[in-house]
Amino acid sequence: MRDLYDLAARATADPTGAVVAELNNHVIEEFRASSGKVAGPFASQDLLLLHHRGAKTGGERVNPLGYLRHQDTLFIVASSGAAATNPSWYHNIKAHPEITIEVGAETMAVVAYELSDDERSSVWPVFTARYPALTQYEKSTSRRMPVFRLALADNA
Repeated sequence: MRDLYDLAARATADPTGAVVAELNNHVIEEFRASSGKVAGPFASQDLLLLHHRGAKTGGERVNPLGYLRHQDTLFIVASSGAAATNPSWYHNIKAHPEITIEVGAETMAVVAYELSDDERSSVWPVFTARYPALTQYEKSTSRRMPVFRLALADNA
């Protein structure tokens, strides 16, 4: 567990992204070994694994993300901390919105829909109540953090 704390601390100061990749791999491994539970700095977060294809390469990617379950719907936010740009997975799911997610021990096909400003304004306060760091992230960047609704593929 100490490794997760150390990796998380180092990842915030790593301009190359190598530590972030190492942290993500560690989180993914622990997530799968314990049916969606991860210890350390992520213990209190609801995490999912987002499977997506590269917008340009089509290559398979997996990212661990915090998510929000609100009114029987799953939402994710493209925060990338307080980075000035959206995370790469944002561009990938915009190009290929049919994705797969792992939640707990379950894997499901979903379609990602970016929320309009009005839709986002109704769910954003719920997101920031669950993940207070998002409030600080939002203050630290000039970009609007996109929010996606994940709809089951057969209900999309």
